[in-house]
Amino acid sequence: MSTAETLVEIWRADFLECQHRGHAVVSDAAGNIIASWGDPDQVILPRSSSKMLQALPLIETGAAEAFGLNTEQLALSCASHNSAAIHTDRVQTWLAGMGLNDDDFRCGSHQPKDDAARHALRDNGQSPCQMHNNCSGKHSGFLTVNKHIGGHSEYTEVDHPLQKAVKEAFEEMTGIDTPGYGIDGCNAPNFATSVTGLARAAARMADPSGLGAARENAARKLVSAMRKHPLLVAGEGRACSELMPAMDGKVAIKTGAEGVYVAILSEQGLGVALKIEDGATRASEAAMAAILVRLGVLSADHPMAKKRMNPDALNCRKVTTGFIRPTDTFYKGGALLI
Repeated sequence: MSTAETLVEIWRADFLECQHRGHAVVSDAAGNIIASWGDPDQVILPRSSSKMLQALPLIETGAAEAFGLNTEQLALSCASHNSAAIHTDRVQTWLAGMGLNDDDFRCGSHQPKDDAARHALRDNGQSPCQMHNNCSGKHSGFLTVNKHIGGHSEYTEVDHPLQKAVKEAFEEMTGIDTPGYGIDGCNAPNFATSVTGLARAAARMADPSGLGAARENAARKLVSAMRKHPLLVAGEGRACSELMPAMDGKVAIKTGAEGVYVAILSEQGLGVALKIEDGATRASEAAMAAILVRLGVLSADHPMAKKRMNPDALNCRKVTTGFIRPTDTFYKGGALLI
């Protein structure tokens, strides 16, 4: 990643204390690069930013219709949630409706990010279950497809028919044959692509016209569900859940581990993908907010934009010691990108 560009700076008083470098691309559905920073061809693992692509077979196979899934469940299939009750209760209901339970998951468990959920487990002497995994919505979608197609129980194996369908959809949307995969934190294969490929896929989610009736229907339903239920996509205090309402629900955005972020701009037919080299979430959020402002879909004056783009750094006494800011590279040329 030697050709990465400095995208975010951390200042303490008058000293530049830290720099976050990375890559970003704004693309249209045809794959034309509208703007880029760093190396557009950098190969990355998209991690959870690709969940919308992984969810396409949920609708395309007819599984979502067969099990009567609603928009909340479609949003959860794309989510990296906080494991709050609003998330886990819905996951439990979803599984129960298919005659399944927590043991059918293959995602593993971890402590909830949500304070109330974590404290409730502690106070009741309980350990987290797999429903508390932030990817349990995605895995509920996987289980729905698997039940619909009659697949075997190990649905996270890369040669499982479900994961083959995911790979096929992923490659078609990115326009690139994946060079390989890694195993994600939730035990599912995560297919690699370039930053441009991920941006192209996001743009095709934004404008799926011409991709065939099944793909177009699936893409539009998933993006619409994310925009309609931003709190289910992440949770209280999370950037995805706060920035989508800040844009009046017109743009869907999704974070991924290790500094990856995507945005789906349906009205403009554009997709954005970025990767922060060192994996810092504070930098990916600042960079994404800056690009959304540059694209004219997010007001720089909105409190949720300010929270990501120019937050003060506070010490333990709540004294402002510095700030985080996107670099001026995002504003080359001055005018909006569109």
